[in-house]
Amino acid sequence: MTGAAHELVFGMGPDPAVAPDWPPLSRAELDPVLREVGLGGAADLEWRSPRPLSAACRVRTADGRVVVVKRLPKALRTPEALGEEHAFADHLRANGIPVPVTFGARHGDAAVRGRDFSYEVQSVGVGDDRYGGDFSWTPYLSVDHARAAGRMLARLHVAAHRFDAPPRPARPLLSRLHTFGPGDPISKVADLIRQRPAVATFLAARDWRTDIARVHLPHHRRLAPLLDDLEPLWTHNDWHGTNLLWRGDGPSSRVTAVIDFGLSDRTTAVFDLATAIERSAVDWLAIRGGGAANVRFDQIRALLSGYGEVRKLTAAERRALPLLFPLVHADYELSEIDYFLSVVPGGNPENAEIAYRDYFLGHTAWIDTPAGHSLRNALA
Repeated sequence: MTGAAHELVFGMGPDPAVAPDWPPLSRAELDPVLREVGLGGAADLEWRSPRPLSAACRVRTADGRVVVVKRLPKALRTPEALGEEHAFADHLRANGIPVPVTFGARHGDAAVRGRDFSYEVQSVGVGDDRYGGDFSWTPYLSVDHARAAGRMLARLHVAAHRFDAPPRPARPLLSRLHTFGPGDPISKVADLIRQRPAVATFLAARDWRTDIARVHLPHHRRLAPLLDDLEPLWTHNDWHGTNLLWRGDGPSSRVTAVIDFGLSDRTTAVFDLATAIERSAVDWLAIRGGGAANVRFDQIRALLSGYGEVRKLTAAERRALPLLFPLVHADYELSEIDYFLSVVPGGNPENAEIAYRDYFLGHTAWIDTPAGHSLRNALA
């Protein structure tokens, strides 16, 4: 697909802007979706998201309201699967976390059903989208933003404590503490292969057992004795500036809305905290391009400081944080391989290879470089 520059999305490879896998949302497509949730149809498309894994846009409705609509293929999220996310978001909102409202019925019916897609319609949330045009691994704009993000993440973990839904089943694009949680990681990947045929075909062409034994298992052996001491908790699992809305500048900066619960699942608080650091503190794109790592130690300190103002880490969490960091992305990358091969029309084997080589293996392997050691020692 080719298109105008405003229709391009972020790429995983060396090209930062690529043609999307999914066609952009149109007014004709959105009009019946908005009518179904009582918003009077679409009047104007104000902005299209550059995020590559689904199509989303900000729309002004015929009755003057502004909403965000996301289209997701049912192979990725059925309305019932979206209902898992909406139930968690509803719980957080009821306990003081500023989460935008989803239009439509609750939970399983909160997404509009299309023939091949689910459509999620949400209010825009209060605040400024300071990172709307930035790649997901972008560092925070300031240490003040990092500190404010840490405070809100801790508030979310406190609010999540009474949400007792079970873990989500294996699906494309989920961030979990499963493969490198309790138990044998090799057996866990073998189980995944039995459940997800596209992953099975992809890994059959690779010596994945040797790769995991070499790259991941030394870290898992150090982490495993601590896992039973980490309390299970539903968590956001995609915490970075692009999923937050903002007000104020400098020390008065604050998070005014939390968005995008697509990767949420039952993990642990320190898993979510390690994810927040992994998503914002390391310049992964520079590393992949052969450049030196730019680790934002100042932002790590600020994020952890803000978090600790609201919720103190337990002794087990403090010990686990530096050991969990090298593995926190791994389950997501396996699920991303599944997405590129089983959900994207026609498949995208190039991106699946990037996900395996540069992300699943590459991020963990980087921890054993001098820069990675410095980061792990700082977290300790």
